[in-house]
Amino acid sequence: MKTLYFLLLTAGLLLGAGGPLQAQRRKEPPPPPPPGAPTQAARLELELDPSTSEAHVQPLPADSSVVLLLGRPKSPLSRETLFAFQQYDHNLHLRAERAVEVPAEFNFVRLCAEPSIVYALFSSVDNPGRLLVAAYDARGGQALTQVFETKMARDVLEMKALDGRLFATVMLADGLHVTALLLDVATGRLQFLSSVYEQIPTQLSFVADAAAGRAEYVVTQTNGRKSRLLLKQLTDRGQLVSSEYVQAESERSLITAQLSPLQDTSARLLTGTYSLRDPEYAQGLFATDLNADPGLHSSLRFYDFRRLKHFFDYLNPAHLARLERRNERIDATAAEPQRWRYRLLLHELLPQADGGYVLAAEVYAPHYRSTPYGNSRYYGRGLPGYAGAPFDLPTGMGSYYGNPRTADGYQTSHVVVCGFDRAGNLLWDNTYVLNDVHRRTLEETVRLLPLPDGRLALAYLYEDQLHYKLVDRAEPGPNDLAVPIFTPPADAPGKVLDSEPDELLPWYGTRLVASGFQRVRRPGSPDRDVFFLNAVAF
Repeated sequence: MKTLYFLLLTAGLLLGAGGPLQAQRRKEPPPPPPPGAPTQAARLELELDPSTSEAHVQPLPADSSVVLLLGRPKSPLSRETLFAFQQYDHNLHLRAERAVEVPAEFNFVRLCAEPSIVYALFSSVDNPGRLLVAAYDARGGQALTQVFETKMARDVLEMKALDGRLFATVMLADGLHVTALLLDVATGRLQFLSSVYEQIPTQLSFVADAAAGRAEYVVTQTNGRKSRLLLKQLTDRGQLVSSEYVQAESERSLITAQLSPLQDTSARLLTGTYSLRDPEYAQGLFATDLNADPGLHSSLRFYDFRRLKHFFDYLNPAHLARLERRNERIDATAAEPQRWRYRLLLHELLPQADGGYVLAAEVYAPHYRSTPYGNSRYYGRGLPGYAGAPFDLPTGMGSYYGNPRTADGYQTSHVVVCGFDRAGNLLWDNTYVLNDVHRRTLEETVRLLPLPDGRLALAYLYEDQLHYKLVDRAEPGPNDLAVPIFTPPADAPGKVLDSEPDELLPWYGTRLVASGFQRVRRPGSPDRDVFFLNAVAF
């Protein structure tokens, strides 16, 4: 009887109002967003199968619209792809659509844009020297295609538009040289720019400015022991206007650099990375105003990484303490400077309201497939990133048992952000530590967005999260802020089963646009494969 009474009493408690079972069913409210979290007020979903379809995004800040280049199969069993441009307004509502004919021999390569025209570049699979450009006029809605028989061009490394022409940095068929190619989309004319012709290994960066009617290239030239920079300024039709060398008089080598926008004629800020003896690895940053009088200003200013306040924030406390002790010994004995082994991917310079510029540089290394016998990326007892402990290992090394390792992309550990005045003086620096983001190609991972209050928003996509950091000059801040990529409805968002975020791009004002493929599950509905666009506003 006692046992029966106990069972009945327990059942009554469990089934009573406000009992434990009911409390367990009560859904916990979602956690509040982190400080300064971006909002995601608009979302577009297109039902696309990522194995058979493709989608490429090009924001147009001039009219607050965004253009998609969509490629979908002609029929379920067809291998032919139908391409079309779709233009959406700031609320991601469809504004216009225009089909464009792309023969089956062409594969998509990359997009770029002028204020109101989007250019899509395709390369022929059958004839690698044949290129096709599809242009879409966002104002009138017209589209046209143009085929270029380059014969010698192979991989297109970079592309920018300037007054109806495309400046493309290309690898030549010999695999030993890179050059610049000028494509006139309206007339179909092309020309190789003989003034930009360099032997590999080299690095090229360039700015194209419609207001100035100029394009300027920064070319790295090296003999294997020391490197210098060669600046070449061209008209919008490819004629060479001027060229000049920039080099260090000491044992330093200049690796690569970015130029300030050309319409700012009162100052020409050149800033980039330099090395000591080994031109492959960066030792620090340099900056100079090319317009300054050498008699009044130091021509080049150098900033070793150890002189930056936040560069080593990515290290754990133990490693950071060892590094500081090592630097103290170097300073006390006047020993040779510490040799760093970093590679940096430079963003274009970002103008600031005070007349200065911000440089963002992503610290990256080759990423290798893991071996069955361990996952350590480093060997030796040194710190990652400087001599004695290579930040990357060559293919075929790295396992204790001698198993080969194959590079399969690049991994970004952190982003250094520096503010310079117009003369090249370093004003402040900060660092955004990432989750070791892996990408198959060497492209920008993090996007910068200036905010009205003078701060900078840094953001990137990783899995189904939008990660961000708000930078207030040199002030420290958290590196782990993130919000999920929004899926409707707001009161019961769909569950993301799989996510392949493609990219996060600056749009207009304080907005970015996030895109990628997702598999989404919603209550009472079958799972769906979608390509999404999310409007992200800080």
